[in-house]
Amino acid sequence: MNLKEYFENTAGNGILATADGNGQVDAAIYSRPHCMDDGTIALIMRDRLSHHNLQSNPHACYMFIEKGPGYKGKRFFLSKVREEQDTDLLQSLRRRQYINEKDEAKFLVFFKIDKELPLVGAGE
Repeated sequence: MNLKEYFENTAGNGILATADGNGQVDAAIYSRPHCMDDGTIALIMRDRLSHHNLQSNPHACYMFIEKGPGYKGKRFFLSKVREEQDTDLLQSLRRRQYINEKDEAKFLVFFKIDKELPLVGAGE
């Protein structure tokens, strides 16, 4: 199963871990990533701590915990390759719209996957 099919067909929760240029770590709940045709994955981000951290340190880790018994899922070690702000592509990828949403800037942040591991264990 490719990543696009995996994220379209697997229920679960995502966590994005980032660190700023000084190594101060943050973790936040994130939706499933969007799998792009060029092999990158993209996350829609607001201008908050995770996005701020990526401005000084382009590396992140995304952990996806599958819904169900046991500990199943994937870990992705990522490097930011680019971002765009409030574009038509970003709007087309949004999965939900909030009624009380402020006029807050949104960023579509693209990452290359440096390494993929299972949720538990070192992998193969």
